[in-house]
Amino acid sequence: MSEVKLSATPRNDFGKGAARRLRRDHQVPAVLYGHGTDPVHVALPGHATMLALKGNANALLTIEIEGKSQLALPKDVQRHPLKGTIEHIDLLIVRQGEKVTVDVPLHFAGDPAPGGLVQIELTSLSLEVEATKIPDGIEHSIEGLEVGGQVLAGAITLPAGATLAGDAEAVALVVSDAARSVSAEDAGEAAPAAEGAEA
Repeated sequence: MSEVKLSATPRNDFGKGAARRLRRDHQVPAVLYGHGTDPVHVALPGHATMLALKGNANALLTIEIEGKSQLALPKDVQRHPLKGTIEHIDLLIVRQGEKVTVDVPLHFAGDPAPGGLVQIELTSLSLEVEATKIPDGIEHSIEGLEVGGQVLAGAITLPAGATLAGDAEAVALVVSDAARSVSAEDAGEAAPAAEGAEA
């Protein structure tokens, strides 16, 4: 993954009014914390921050503030419920070589054996990985997986240096019988119709 540099400015005004003023000026209020340091309140450039986090919740950020650089990961991103714009970010300070626990998107490639219907149970995996080596996503092939087959979290190949932080026995994907699923749906639709006829 690549690092994204963001220039931050310290902020001393707090509260909802101050946050609204920042957002009107196209800036995002944020707080940097971690490693036993006092929280540092900063303002980030709104557009650049939105682009940095677009489609990547684990973006590694280099925050440049008053001539110093600090690596950080977004831990809590608050967005406007309607507009989707970023309203506030909590940033966790990290260091080169440090391991962190993050949720990484999980994708499945390929098609199961004929007659199989894919049921995805997990869309992400919790990994322990170096902060500077967080993968953008994990892909696992299910090509030819037979009906009744399943993929456990512990069976998914992880990037070098990453370890599974969640339950290895958790079911990530199941291949069910498409014919049975269709029959079950038909039966479910027929039952209310029969009840209506009786009434």
